[in-house]
Amino acid sequence: MSVTWSTEREISVPPYLLGLRLGGRRVLVVGGGRVAQRRVPALLAAGADVTLVAPAVTPALDDLVADGRITWHARPFETGDCEDAWLVQAVTDDPEVNAAVAAEAEARRVWCVRADDAEASAAWTPASGQVGETTVGVLAGGDPRRAAGIRDAVVDGLRDATLEARHSRTKPAGVALVGGGPGDPGLITVRGRQLLAQADVVITDRLAPRELLDELPADVEIIDAAKIPYGRTVTQDRINEHIVEQVALGRFVVRLKGGDPFVFGRGGEEVIHCAKHGIPVQVVPGITSAVAVPSAAGIPVTHRGVAQEFHVVSAHVAPGDPASTVDWEALGRSHGTLVLLMAVERMERIAATLIRYGRASGTPVAVIQDGTLPGQRALTATLGTVTEEMAAAGVRPPAIVVVGDVVAVAQQVEDLRADMGRDP
Repeated sequence: MSVTWSTEREISVPPYLLGLRLGGRRVLVVGGGRVAQRRVPALLAAGADVTLVAPAVTPALDDLVADGRITWHARPFETGDCEDAWLVQAVTDDPEVNAAVAAEAEARRVWCVRADDAEASAAWTPASGQVGETTVGVLAGGDPRRAAGIRDAVVDGLRDATLEARHSRTKPAGVALVGGGPGDPGLITVRGRQLLAQADVVITDRLAPRELLDELPADVEIIDAAKIPYGRTVTQDRINEHIVEQVALGRFVVRLKGGDPFVFGRGGEEVIHCAKHGIPVQVVPGITSAVAVPSAAGIPVTHRGVAQEFHVVSAHVAPGDPASTVDWEALGRSHGTLVLLMAVERMERIAATLIRYGRASGTPVAVIQDGTLPGQRALTATLGTVTEEMAAAGVRPPAIVVVGDVVAVAQQVEDLRADMGRDP
């Protein structure tokens, strides 16, 4: 006895989801319009050998043809085009053509997706997204908009790590050296947040975005490795020991740092120490406060016609100190922007040194405290007045000092905004 299922019954049966590995396999796309323009790049990303059949194609598809990435037959669909295809996409704006393509694919037992008619389509293309090694595919009963909305929600959750699974077969091993950015927890990279969500142990700095630690499960061990100026300090040697000890216990360690691990973060020392002990390390760059904090205050570190270079200086050692490796004389002669980190306590000597070596005392200076955080505040001064104004304002670390004419650019923007809407 044979049974014939109705179309309505077929649609009520849930589809069987399958991840196709299309590398080197021929995929036929019939149609050269906007739908093809969306789907062809995804097929290429999956390694498919794409053949396109259409009398005309969009400029974006034409560009792929010119690059030799797809084969284009500039003609209408013909019987026999589905031969040797592993997958067929019927995406023309003519239902009759799409039906003919689907019929030939069905006869050849090749899966075919019809873009114009979900009920008549043998297969559906899921709304898909990629986050790291995770691929998300969503079907919503043939409703592409609803599927895309759900896909976006899942992808967003994976990107901000709210959906990350800590205990999986592919949990990272060793150490991840993660740059947490300039302070605002929203400025950590997507990759950094993903790894943080998978950590067994987090060794964190004082300047790392600590709000993110509150989101971690209760069983994640947090080791405070703060180095407080003129206060309690965990030595770098002890931090290195913590890393080795925790990895030896089979735990995945995230070393969470403020800014970028390799910009005055001693990340290189930690990588070398791990290499000596055979510990695998992955480095996740972070947004350095040297650029992000001035930007948050509206100050571009470079600006056309004003500054075409900038120098980032660790000022934890004052000018003239035997331990200093900074060429302050060259910085005094230069016309580029100076971004000074850890300079608050030594600003008097720094300003005097720069003036002595050629910087004008009237050079604009900005000091930004707690950059990118809710309590961010900034003051502007000159090299000749900055020390007194910092003292009067009670500036304390952490703060970034910007020296150069780019400081005036931010003031120019503020003046223009203030003038907007005023009567002439």
